[in-house]
Amino acid sequence: QLQASGGGLVQPGGSLRLSCAASGFSFDNYAIGWFRQAPGKGREGVSCISSPGGRTFYSGSVKGRFTVSREKAKDTVYLQMNSLKPEDTAVYYCARFSGSYPIVGTWANPLQYDSWGQGTQVTVSS
Repeated sequence: QLQASGGGLVQPGGSLRLSCAASGFSFDNYAIGWFRQAPGKGREGVSCISSPGGRTFYSGSVKGRFTVSREKAKDTVYLQMNSLKPEDTAVYYCARFSGSYPIVGTWANPLQYDSWGQGTQVTVSS
């Protein structure tokens, strides 16, 4: 089970940190990804972190602004989002990848994930 939290309303240029708490499975055996879905749009891959965390992946739209990390002691993955823009507004989901290390080109494909959290709303607006 995955539980995403930390969303909210923030002004452009602000920051938020999302958390994804995992339970019920061996956290160390899986990469974890973050996706987002804006109203009327498809689900977009934002970032992914391998297990045990040596490799990270980002979409071009967030690279340099978002940072993904994982904390083994808490079975939690974080997404630190800085310099937020209105176009970052979406529901953010965390998901479990079907393995520990995504092959290049697979991390952003939702079909490669087999378990999803419930989503947390991020709204960037002045």
